Amino acid sequence: MAKKRSARKNTIEDGHEQPGADSVAADGAPDEAKAKDEKFSNKAYERELKKLHAELVTLQQWVVHKGLKVCIVFEGRDGAGKGGTIKAITERVSPRVFRVIALPAPTEREKSQMYAQRYLPHLPAAGEVVIFDRSWYNRAGVERVMGFCSDEQAQGFLQMVPLFERLMIDSGIILLKYWLEVSPEEQTRRLQARIGDGRKTWKLTPMDLKSYDRWDDYTRARDEMFAATDTAWAPWHVARSEDKKRVRLNVISDILKHVPHKKIRTEKVVLPKRKVGRYKAADHPFRFVEERF
Repeated sequence: MAKKRSARKNTIEDGHEQPGADSVAADGAPDEAKAKDEKFSNKAYERELKKLHAELVTLQQWVVHKGLKVCIVFEGRDGAGKGGTIKAITERVSPRVFRVIALPAPTEREKSQMYAQRYLPHLPAAGEVVIFDRSWYNRAGVERVMGFCSDEQAQGFLQMVPLFERLMIDSGIILLKYWLEVSPEEQTRRLQARIGDGRKTWKLTPMDLKSYDRWDDYTRARDEMFAATDTAWAPWHVARSEDKKRVRLNVISDILKHVPHKKIRTEKVVLPKRKVGRYKAADHPFRFVEERF
């Protein structure tokens, strides 16, 4: 038993935590032994999320107050839950501070540029938190697997990106990189659910369908990406996403842990007195929205 417990511990290497042997299974699926059997109830989820949202607002105020620059990267397979996790993060904070970047496919002009050039204008300035819903790591994943770049270009990217991220951090950016790990069975269930749900059909793109049969190719690409870019200064944080509610709470908690922040003392807010009725509203024929509900 002692050996089993030891095998599951995370290791410390080069000054940062490395996933243990069971963090990401060899076939690309999360270790079932660690998966939670019970789903989070909506009531429990909302209760925990409310507390984390309040803490995110505290972090937001501190980021603005101190002029911090925070960059959060989300990567993972199709259907891993990146969009829902990002929505949970940004639901109660200011879009002027928390900016979400989800770039479309590059234009012909962008294809002729230095790779990653189109991401540079979106990096955070003082007082900003920028969240990338997929990022420059497209080259290590979808571009490589689906043949949008050569293997030589992908290898060149993997050699370059640790230096690029070192420059980001040396400039004062707090960089957090998250990989959301989902099993092939759960991915299938989620993609299948999109087909008949009018709210989600836009999420199922032709590229998703082409990528669906490339599970092993994406696993190989992920492993090579981790080996080359999981550095002491910009480590990858792997989040198990079989349960959408749990992964959202876990990722928000992890962000709060890694971005230093304190509660700012503010004066108690009291609404001032006001007078209503000194001006008579115009008798304008307003076009009211039809009240169907």
